[in-house]
Amino acid sequence: MSYRPSMIWHTEGIRVTAPVRWRGLDGMMGAFWEAESQKGASGYYLAEDPRIMIFFDDVSASIRMSNSGEDVAQHYRPMTRALYVPAGMPMWTKTDAIHYFAHLNLHIHKDRLLRFIAPSIGRSAALSALRRPVEIQDVGSIETLARLTVDELSQPTRHVLFAESLVGSIVTGLLDIADGAGPRVAGRLTQAQMNRLVAYVDARANERVTVAEMAAAVGLSESWFAAVFKQTTGQTPLQWKLAKRIDHAKRMLMENRFPLAEIADRLGFSDQAHLTKAFRQVVGETPAAWRKMQPSA
Repeated sequence: MSYRPSMIWHTEGIRVTAPVRWRGLDGMMGAFWEAESQKGASGYYLAEDPRIMIFFDDVSASIRMSNSGEDVAQHYRPMTRALYVPAGMPMWTKTDAIHYFAHLNLHIHKDRLLRFIAPSIGRSAALSALRRPVEIQDVGSIETLARLTVDELSQPTRHVLFAESLVGSIVTGLLDIADGAGPRVAGRLTQAQMNRLVAYVDARANERVTVAEMAAAVGLSESWFAAVFKQTTGQTPLQWKLAKRIDHAKRMLMENRFPLAEIADRLGFSDQAHLTKAFRQVVGETPAAWRKMQPSA
């Protein structure tokens, strides 16, 4: 089908250095960009359909990105070599130094993408995969496929099915599609982001902190944060937050000898019974039994 991507974008300090090479395919469009970013250059991008970006050089030291707001100086992560950005997910970028870069952009209509992967993994799993963002630094064979795709955008040598098959291979190589060995890693939080998150949560030990608030603390959208958090910690954000609260409870039990009811109140549990239930869930013992087992108890 004839397809033109719908995208809102605005850049400052970015200059295209060569004619854009692009080609429309069945339900998708590919474009190869070569550009120069000035120090402090910025960009904002929001597309109605999913898109893929593949950089042909490592830009992680020069380009930063965020999905939750324009303040990428405070909430950011390095740009990786390849990204899958779900439909409707915004992106802000910032460049720290003059930088030349080249990347392949693939815009794919959501129905076309669903039609491509659903027959193999089922519609439900396909819809789930399309909602999960992916960021990878080690592009491996994906870069080879991307370079072949750029050649077909510039000077087509084969039937259009060849270019569409290349895009399909990139999609299946990049998307977080589960197989018998489990799901692929969809990116990880940086150590700086984890440090920022720990400080944010520790400062609110007696408050209920939502997943959306944790995501905002590290400059990610809620969906992106949820997708990468478990890959980083092995826990969901709420499991991790509960474990942090129980750690606080342990310290209070050992160091300050607060009554359980007061500990529950200070840590934001509804009552002592709620604290006891959560403590047993994480530790395997009630707070009272655990305290008796400690050497200094």
